[in-house]
Amino acid sequence: AGLADGHLPGHADNPHIAIEDDEAAFSRGGRRLENAMEKLYDAADLAIRSGINLLILSDRGVNTQKAPIPALLAVAGLHHHLIREGTRTKVAIILESAEPREVHHFALLLGYGVTAVNPWLALDSLSAMANDGELEMEAQAAQDRYLKASIKGVIKTMSKMGISTVASYRGAQIFEAIGLNHEVVDKYFTWTASRIEGIGLDVIAREGRMRHQNGFAAREIDDGTLDPGGIYQWRADGERHLFNPQTIHLLQQATRSGNYEVFRQYSKLIDDQAREFYTLRGLMEFKTDPDKSIPIEQVESVESIMARFKTGAMSYGSISKEAHEALAIAMNRIGGKSNTGEGGEDTERFTWSNELGDSKKSAIKQVASGRFGVTSHYLVNAVELQIKISQGAKPGEGGELPGHKVLPQIAKVRGTTPGVGLISPPPHHDIYSIEDMAELIHDLKNSNVDARINVKLVSEVGVGTIAAGVAKAKADVILISGYDGGTGASPRSSIQHAGCPWELGLAETNQTLLLNDLRSRVVLETDGQLKTGRDVVIACMLGAEEFGFATAPLVTLGCLMMRVCHKNTCPVGVATQDERLRLKFNGAADNVVNFMRFVAEQIREIMAELGFRTLNEMVGRSDRLEMRKAIDHWKAKGLDYSKILYRPKVGSNVGTWCKMKQDHLLEKALDTTHILELCRPALENGEKVTAELPIVNVNRVVGTITGAEISRRYGAEGLPDDTIHLKFTGTAGQSFGAFCPRGMTMELEGDANDYIGKGVCGAKLIVYPPKNSAPEFVPDENIIVGNVAFYGATAGEAYISGMAGERFCVRNSGVHAVVEGIGDHGSEYMTGGSVTILGPTGRNFGAGMSGGIAYIYDREGDFPTKLNTAMVRMYPLTECDDEEIAEVKARIQRHQALTGSENAAALLADWQKTLTLIQKVLPVDYERVLIALKRAKENGLEGDDATLAAFQENAKVGH
Repeated sequence: AGLADGHLPGHADNPHIAIEDDEAAFSRGGRRLENAMEKLYDAADLAIRSGINLLILSDRGVNTQKAPIPALLAVAGLHHHLIREGTRTKVAIILESAEPREVHHFALLLGYGVTAVNPWLALDSLSAMANDGELEMEAQAAQDRYLKASIKGVIKTMSKMGISTVASYRGAQIFEAIGLNHEVVDKYFTWTASRIEGIGLDVIAREGRMRHQNGFAAREIDDGTLDPGGIYQWRADGERHLFNPQTIHLLQQATRSGNYEVFRQYSKLIDDQAREFYTLRGLMEFKTDPDKSIPIEQVESVESIMARFKTGAMSYGSISKEAHEALAIAMNRIGGKSNTGEGGEDTERFTWSNELGDSKKSAIKQVASGRFGVTSHYLVNAVELQIKISQGAKPGEGGELPGHKVLPQIAKVRGTTPGVGLISPPPHHDIYSIEDMAELIHDLKNSNVDARINVKLVSEVGVGTIAAGVAKAKADVILISGYDGGTGASPRSSIQHAGCPWELGLAETNQTLLLNDLRSRVVLETDGQLKTGRDVVIACMLGAEEFGFATAPLVTLGCLMMRVCHKNTCPVGVATQDERLRLKFNGAADNVVNFMRFVAEQIREIMAELGFRTLNEMVGRSDRLEMRKAIDHWKAKGLDYSKILYRPKVGSNVGTWCKMKQDHLLEKALDTTHILELCRPALENGEKVTAELPIVNVNRVVGTITGAEISRRYGAEGLPDDTIHLKFTGTAGQSFGAFCPRGMTMELEGDANDYIGKGVCGAKLIVYPPKNSAPEFVPDENIIVGNVAFYGATAGEAYISGMAGERFCVRNSGVHAVVEGIGDHGSEYMTGGSVTILGPTGRNFGAGMSGGIAYIYDREGDFPTKLNTAMVRMYPLTECDDEEIAEVKARIQRHQALTGSENAAALLADWQKTLTLIQKVLPVDYERVLIALKRAKENGLEGDDATLAAFQENAKVGH
C-alpha cells in the first residue's frame, strides 16, 4: 500500500506530514501550516481515488529544513476532512510519528480517528538504551513492556468512559479542548467542546517552530540526558508548580508557628504564580469599588466562614492513620467537616475523645453503597453522606489500593482480606441513570434521616445538566470536583489529562441550576487545589457556598509532594502504612486549624474590600469578576472567559443560594407509618417482636430506618439474631432490607425489585414465592428478585428461593447468600462472604473477585465457559475437605428449611450426585492468603499474630 506517487509512505524521501521550514514560512503565522494540511488532504484524496485503502502519515523525513505537522492535528484534520468528503470509511489512517510516547497521546490519536500508531522514536530510544546498557534487559523485551503498558493504559482510559472496544473508542472524541479557539476546533477537531477559546493555528505553528529549532540547535554533546520536564514532579529547571519547595516551606512555617504574616507571603507567592497562567482563576480580577468597601468588623465571622470548610475525601489506607485522624480532629475543632474517603473509618473513632474534647469522627462518610465498609453503624455516625460518582483527578475510576498497603487493620475497616489489592466497583453498577441516583439518595436518607446527602460530580462539559438531574433526585449538596486534585498515587494519565478545572464545571453548574430554578434547593460545593483566600472567594463568586481542601492540609501536616504515594515509601509518614515511616509523622491538628483560620481571615479581608457582609451575598456574583485587562502572554491573548463569567438573568423570586431543604418524603415510608412503632419494644428493651405486613412495590427501602435506630442504640453489634422478625406478603419495591443490621429477619412471601439487601450488615433476608402459586410455576426457573441484589453487603444471611437478576452480590464482603440461579456478572468485585448458587449463572461470573468463595451447582456442565478466570480458579467441591463439604450441605439444608425450596430438597435427596456437580470458585490472591494463614498457624501463631504473618508473606508476593 502506498500513495499515488508510488513511494512507500514511510520512506524518508516522502514525509507526508512535514513542512518545508524557513523563516519566511513561519513568519506568516498559521498560513504555512494551513497550506501543508491542504496538501495532505489533496494527497489523501488522490490516493483514495487511486484505490489505496491504507494511508500512512509519517514524520521520519523531519530534518533541519523540514518541521513536522503536529501528529494530532494531522490525524484529526485528515479524519474530519475525509468525513466531510464521505470517504473516511474507505481507508485506514496509520501514523508513524516521533511525537506519541504516553498513554494520553495514544488515547487522543485513537479518539480522533487513527487506526494504528507506530511510535518509532519511543521504540528506537528504548532500543538505544538497551544497547548502551542503560536497561537490564534486551531491546525487544523493553519495547514489548513499553507497548504492553501503553495498551493497558489505553484500555484503562476506555474503561473509565464505559467503552468496551477500540472500534467504539476510535473517532469517538471523548475529549474537551482547553485553550483552542473555535476556528481550529471547527475545522480540525470538529464537534469538540472548547469553552474558553484560546490559541489558533498561528500559535500552533509558532510552537512547532520553537520545538524544531530547539531540536536542531547547535549544542555540545553531553551525557545524552534529556530535560526531565518536571510535569509530574517538581524540577528546578522544569515545569513550574504552585506547590514547590518555597511555597511548601512558607506554608509549613506559617501553620506550625501560627504566623499570619508568613501565610501572607505564602499566599502572595501562590496567587502571583496563578496569575502567571497556572490556573483559569489566575487570569481573573476582582471588580473593586472603593465606595462599596466596608469595615472588616461588619463581615461574617471567621468561625462562621470556617464552618463551610471541608477536607477532601482521602481514604484511610491511602494516607496514614495519623494523618487521617489529624484532619478529623482539626475540622471538628473549627466546626467544619472532614471526609472519610471511600476507605471507611474505624468504629473506635466514633466515640473517641480526649481531655480537650476533641473527636476523631469524620463528619462526612463517603459511600456509593458498594464501597468499602459501608454499614448501618457507619452511616448513622455521619453528618453528611457523600455519594462518590467520580472525582476530579480520576473521573470514572474507583479507588485503588495496592495489596502491600492493605494491612490487617485497614482490611478490617474495609471488610476485605489483608494483603489483597483493592479496586472498588465503577459507579455504574448501582447508578445507571438519574432514577437510580434518586433511589440511592433515598436509600441513604433512610439510613440516616438527619444526614445531608452529597453527590460528588467531576468538572466536565455537560456537568450542569447532570447536576440539575441530581438536584431533582433530591441531593442536598452537589460537589463539583476539579481535575487538579488527587494524590500522587493517581495514574499519570489521570493526574494531567482527566477532568477539567473546577472553574468551568462550577460556573456551568451554577448557571444551569439558576436557569432551572433549582439553585435554592441545593448547596453547591467545589474542591480541587484551593490554596488561598483568593481561590475561595473566586469559587464563591462562581457559585460555590462550601469549599473543600485536601492537598494544602496535607502539606501543613508535613507532605512534601514527593509523588510516591502508591509506593508506601512516603518519607514524612503521611501517605504510608509502614510503621517505621509513620514514626516520622510530625504533623498536628493545630497546623490544619491554623491554615483554615488564615484562609478565613483572607476571605474576610477580600469581602470587606468588595463590600460583602456575608458569604451568601457573594455566592454567584460573577458580575464582580473580570478577565485581567493586560494579558501580554502570546498564548493567553485569545482566551475568552465570557462563558465562565456569564450571569443568567433570573427573576427576584429565584434563589441564588441554598435557602430550602429537600423534601425526602420520609413521612410516607413504611418504617415511619408502621414498622418503627411495631418494633418499639425491641428498640427500647431488646424484646422479641414478630409482625406480618402487606407490601407493594411503592414501599421502597423497607426496614432501613428501623435498622438505623438499632445501630444508633446498640452500635455495630446490633441486636441478637431474630430479635425482630417481620414477614411481608406481596411485591417489595427497590432496596428491600437495605443496610439492615444484625437482629433483623426480613421474610418476604412474594418477590422483590432491584437492590434487595443492598449494604445489608447482619440481617437475615428470606424470599420465596407465594405459597398459593400455580403448580406449573417453578421457582428456580423464574426471577424472584431483581438486579444488583446484596450489592456491598458486609454481613448477614440471604436465602432466595428462585432466580436473581444481573450483578448478584457485587462487592459482597460478608453476606452468606443462597440463590437458585442468577444473571450475568455475578460476584463481581466480591471480597468476602460466600455465594451458593443452586442453578445456572450468566456470563462473566467472578470478574474482579478478590475474596470470598462461590459454590455453583453446574447441572449443565457449562459453567466454565461463563467464568471470568482473570482473578479466580475453579475446583470441584469433591476435592475439598469434609468440613467444607459439610458446611455447603448445611447451608443448602438451611435454605430448604427457611424457604421450602423444592429444588434444594431434590438436591439434598440425591446428595452424592449433587456433590459431583458443585464447583468451587476461589480467588487466586485469597487462596494465597489462606495458605499463608494456615502456614502461620502451623508455626504456632494464633489470632492477630497469624493474620499479620500471613499479610506480610502475601503482601511481599503481591508486590
